[in-house]
Amino acid sequence: MEIKTVTVVGTGQMGGGIAHVFALSGFQVCILDQNKELLQRALDEIGRNMDRQARKNVITPEAKDAALARLRPLSSPEDAGGSQLVVEAVPERFELKADLFARLDAACPPETILASNTSSLPITRLAAVTKRPAKVIGMHFMNPVPVMKLVELIRGVETSDETFDTVRAMAEKLGKTPVCSQDYPGFISNRVLMPMINEACFALMEGVASKEDIDTVMKLGMNHPMGPLTLADFIGLDTCLSILEVLHDGLGDPKYRPCPLLRKMVEAGRLGRKAGRGFYDWGKK
Repeated sequence: MEIKTVTVVGTGQMGGGIAHVFALSGFQVCILDQNKELLQRALDEIGRNMDRQARKNVITPEAKDAALARLRPLSSPEDAGGSQLVVEAVPERFELKADLFARLDAACPPETILASNTSSLPITRLAAVTKRPAKVIGMHFMNPVPVMKLVELIRGVETSDETFDTVRAMAEKLGKTPVCSQDYPGFISNRVLMPMINEACFALMEGVASKEDIDTVMKLGMNHPMGPLTLADFIGLDTCLSILEVLHDGLGDPKYRPCPLLRKMVEAGRLGRKAGRGFYDWGKK
């Protein structure tokens, strides 16, 4: 099946970025949020980001105008029935995603593929709330979506070869590099990344070094583009904590136990860049 129409559910940084790349790649894209203010804010942000790309000659003004013309807003999951693919990008809470998948399953025709941008939650469990488990797949984009080339495709137990092949071809059409992960906690990216961030939190909590020195070691010694504590601020400390809890609960290994400092930071509302303050003070930057 060749996909031409896509709905993206969620208007946060990830949802907006996903809608952005689909529209630029020639797909007809609906972006869905029940909050009309957030919906308009996301559309405005996509426009600003495409303007920035045009000024830097990443895209032409004509490509920008054509992409924006392919975007339209939706306010209810029940209106997504005309799409061949729905990509969910709502917050990382299983109950929220499961309720959404059940509503989308009821609203969409049987051939529609339902994909989740989850960074750690089980695809097989999400698929089980639908009547189309063969048509459910994980499609984990990296942030910022318009820049990062990787897309992690996660196969649930029932995900069909046809679904996987269709989504992989579509990811390549987006200019992304797809990799395949089986449905285990954290998939590939976060199973490797989150223990590093967690260990950096432990090193800071135990007074091994300052946050600046921990980050500098990883940047200059390991050639990482940013240090783990800066990266945690960009991801969101609440998201990091949530993923570590999924790893700890799903694998039962104490090495995934979230650092108490990370938990305290989240309890204090120091969630990283999006909150203005995490390990670093982003308000001053």
